[in-house]
Amino acid sequence: MEKQNKIVGGLSLIALIALIAAYFAPIWWVSLTAPNYPPDAFPDGIRIHFHFDGVYNGCTAAGKGTRMAGEIIQKDLAHEDERYNPITDDKKDLNKGAEGLDCVHEMNTINHYVGMYPIATGAPVEKPLAKFFFGFFAVMMLAFVTTTKKARLTTLSAGFAAVAAWMIVDQFVMGHLESHVQAYMQESGTFFKDMERIKVWGDNVRNISKVVIFGLLAVMGIVIAGVAKIRPFQLLLALVPALLPVFFVITYAGWLWFFGHNMHPWGAFTVKPFMPTVFGEGKVAQFSTFSYPYWGFGLLVIIFVCMMLALLIRRKQLREGKAE
Repeated sequence: MEKQNKIVGGLSLIALIALIAAYFAPIWWVSLTAPNYPPDAFPDGIRIHFHFDGVYNGCTAAGKGTRMAGEIIQKDLAHEDERYNPITDDKKDLNKGAEGLDCVHEMNTINHYVGMYPIATGAPVEKPLAKFFFGFFAVMMLAFVTTTKKARLTTLSAGFAAVAAWMIVDQFVMGHLESHVQAYMQESGTFFKDMERIKVWGDNVRNISKVVIFGLLAVMGIVIAGVAKIRPFQLLLALVPALLPVFFVITYAGWLWFFGHNMHPWGAFTVKPFMPTVFGEGKVAQFSTFSYPYWGFGLLVIIFVCMMLALLIRRKQLREGKAE
């Protein structure tokens, strides 16, 4: 029994470390290639990385000897950016404001021609609340390790209270929910100034976020009550975090479907609704698309394997009457 508990603890610790790392890791990558993005200039194509909290640039600089090695890509200067003046600038800094290619911006620019909204408008509820769900999963893992009912309930109660307080303060007291909604609406209108539709979307994000926040609080109460009343209920403390890779793929696929079936009619080109590639290679017009899991997804698989093994050990203990 003691040896089994140590194994459960070790497996859960590995899964917890992987969980924390996975939040900051790139989980999936997508790349577009086309004749106008030659490999010697764009070795990775137009590539982006999906994280739990957002979408990030996945392009790398071209190496020595390539056509792009000695070139500079000028960013679009905003009104607050300082502009180069060859007469007044004593340093003659020709590279002022220049930077490498931002592939998120580049992919948004490509997509908007067929009426797609910016990538950042996807998962507008999931991304800002992901950190609280990770906190929720972490508390469940810690509670699963405990071997007595009292310690399990204490861990759940204290942990969930901390996550709940963090979430309420962050989203409502500090106003991050409202600032996120405003940023979401601004991002949605980057290419299509359809403010009537965007306002409805912003209201939906605000209302659904509130439902999810208070729904998570309710689920915390249900978990505590279930563990208190039903002995096998504790197995869900391992099963739910273990299914994180499944949750990600389902959410990712769902948002790809949304983008492919909710295109704005103001796009320069009209294409039929389509399902973007979830896994593997695809083709859209002259673009080849690539969509594959990245190393962060491997961390999710580690969580799945470790927590399922721990669950099986604990289930055996329950069957034999050795666990509380």
